Amino acid sequence: MVSHRRVSQSGLAGATRITVLSAAAVTAAAALSAGGASAAPAPAPAEVTSRVDALYEQAEKVTEDYNGASERTRKLRGEVTALQDRVARGQERVNRLRARLGAIASAQYRSGGLDPALKLILSEDPASYLDKASVLDRVHGNQAGQLRELQGAQRGLEQERRAAAGKLTDLEASRREVASHKKDIERKLAAAQHLLNALTGPDRAAYDRANRGVGRSLPAPSGAAHPSGRAGAAVQAVRAAIGTPYAWGRSGPSAFDCSGLMQWAYARAGVGIPRTSQAQRGAGRQVQVSQAQPGDLVIYRDDASHVAMYVGNGQVVHAPYPGARVRSDPVGMMPISSVTRP
Repeated sequence: MVSHRRVSQSGLAGATRITVLSAAAVTAAAALSAGGASAAPAPAPAEVTSRVDALYEQAEKVTEDYNGASERTRKLRGEVTALQDRVARGQERVNRLRARLGAIASAQYRSGGLDPALKLILSEDPASYLDKASVLDRVHGNQAGQLRELQGAQRGLEQERRAAAGKLTDLEASRREVASHKKDIERKLAAAQHLLNALTGPDRAAYDRANRGVGRSLPAPSGAAHPSGRAGAAVQAVRAAIGTPYAWGRSGPSAFDCSGLMQWAYARAGVGIPRTSQAQRGAGRQVQVSQAQPGDLVIYRDDASHVAMYVGNGQVVHAPYPGARVRSDPVGMMPISSVTRP
């Protein structure tokens, strides 16, 4: 027999209090545990800035890799188009030669029968047929010449097709490389932004003032700092770009990365230079830092991942990194790798 004992109000209240207190204790313990985990000291503003700078430097290197891969993709796309055009023209020539031999065959058939040699020509691959020298002897002069022409056209067409297929493979690999670099850049920039978001109040305001302004005022050039010719035109263009936003993979006119700014400025002077900072290092004569003149390209870091233009008076103009704008800075702002005079 089952006993149904009724719990008293006081007993129920006591049980409820115990349950509530137990739950509160568990919640408090969890909160203390979570609080302890999140109570780790936030990095100092200087440490945040150092980490962000390192991430921007890494992103800039990958940006130059991205630019290089993009240039290869553009070049390959042009080569593929040219090859495909040649393949189309080659196919038209083969078709014309086949039609000409077909006309000879039709004429022979109408005149009383098809030459067995010509029948063989039209029914087999001409390339393999020409290897049969004993049979080729049966082909009369004009027919043999046309057959050789057809064979040459077919061989050329096949070579162009193989070349186009190879370039298409290279193009697809370059496209994948571009996409991979793009993802890498975006990951590094997202990590940098996450760190910056940890800065609040005066610390974030101080960071913005120090890193996101246009930079020091740049006095008008004069004397030796006022170059002429193409260097002068490039300097004038790069000075006019001060205040323009940085954007990776861009070469103006509304946004720039470091090498894109240099390419754009020299293009305004009528001079073509390569797209990446690594290639720009070799785009002219190397000079000593002490001999730098306005218009020279100052290459930074051993991996040549950053470039600026010397504008005289110990100053360069450059596109620093994401979030910043084109600005002037001292030429020795970071380790100099080389100086190039385009």
